[in-house]
Amino acid sequence: MKKEISLAINGGKPVRDTYLPYGRQWIDETDIEAVVNVLKGDFLTTGPVISKFEQSIADYVGSKYAVAFSNGTAALHAACFAAGISEGDEVITTPMTFAASANCILYQGGKPVFADINPYTYNIDPVSIERAITEKTKCIIPVDFTGQPADLDTICQIAHKYNLTIIEDAAHALGAEYKGRKIGSISDMTMFSFHPVKHITTGEGGVITTNNTAFYEKLIQFRSHGITRNPKHFIHHHGPWYYEMHCLGFNYRMTDIQAALGISQLRKLDGFIKMRKHLAALYDEAFRNMKEVVLPFQNQDCNSSWHLYIIRLNLDLLQAGRKEIFEALQKENIGVNVHYIPAYYHPFYQMLDYQKGLCPNAEKLYEEIITLPLFPLMTEADIQDVIEAVKKVITHYSAEGKA
Repeated sequence: MKKEISLAINGGKPVRDTYLPYGRQWIDETDIEAVVNVLKGDFLTTGPVISKFEQSIADYVGSKYAVAFSNGTAALHAACFAAGISEGDEVITTPMTFAASANCILYQGGKPVFADINPYTYNIDPVSIERAITEKTKCIIPVDFTGQPADLDTICQIAHKYNLTIIEDAAHALGAEYKGRKIGSISDMTMFSFHPVKHITTGEGGVITTNNTAFYEKLIQFRSHGITRNPKHFIHHHGPWYYEMHCLGFNYRMTDIQAALGISQLRKLDGFIKMRKHLAALYDEAFRNMKEVVLPFQNQDCNSSWHLYIIRLNLDLLQAGRKEIFEALQKENIGVNVHYIPAYYHPFYQMLDYQKGLCPNAEKLYEEIITLPLFPLMTEADIQDVIEAVKKVITHYSAEGKA
């Protein structure tokens, strides 16, 4: 019998003395200087820096337009509005995502329809999408889970066949590529998030990229109360001060302060992604021969931007469930997380009569996954701490090790 390992959860010494979060922003002096320059200028909000940031994003991903919003959820809501989602419309999305990917459909009076995931990539399964299509289906919202793009060619073929709009939730995928094309230039509309744990941050913030002029104009109007100041769209014209509200929009504008931070961060994006890939490769190498752990599958057609590194536990080879292993890793001061609780598991969705059992692959995945820390500020020493903790905990709970 192997020597028993003393876990921190049982009173042993943790691998780390300090807590390592699963994600954290990188802010340096150039970012601070960019924000200070705006604070010293004439505009704090709705000024020229927003347009510069939008153009920088559009140029980076290769889209015609980019429209910035106060956060990624607001951006998704605006995209659903621009796509014409309304009462009675159905929109197909994945349950393995943050609630906002489905909530944005409800905001417009539509109905989220959940399609199951591919058990290897964890992205939405195109076969499941096509099975879910009805005469009420208006849109598909695929999510580029963990930074790996969804099967966009097949999804685009389905959308074309049934005349559907694609709103790609790429909150995880800024800088990712699909068959050599940057994410943000392929779907009808694509959303990126700038929350502090994402690839770049504006504090809070989001953007929609699109090549469609009609969508662009609707997005611009929706984020500012439904108001237009463009005379070519006026029904009346009272004078140079005049503006008109044409729809019930929201105050979803980004500030110049946020946009200045975003421009500065965007200059570092490729470097951030390079660091993420390097750290992910260290995890891959360390865990490659652990039978109790399934590593993230990478589609050869895709170039992930590695927002998250998720391990899947082979529970048949372990004498503990995910909860026990998760808690043990936290006691080792490793800031693990779980991405995500299937959206329709939330009590609100249960009240809307969504039942467990809808998406078996997604539900099984949820029971077996743990997100490990991954962010550019991590050192290789940090990575080695995570690796040591995972091996320590897995070895402790290994059925083979207990034999």
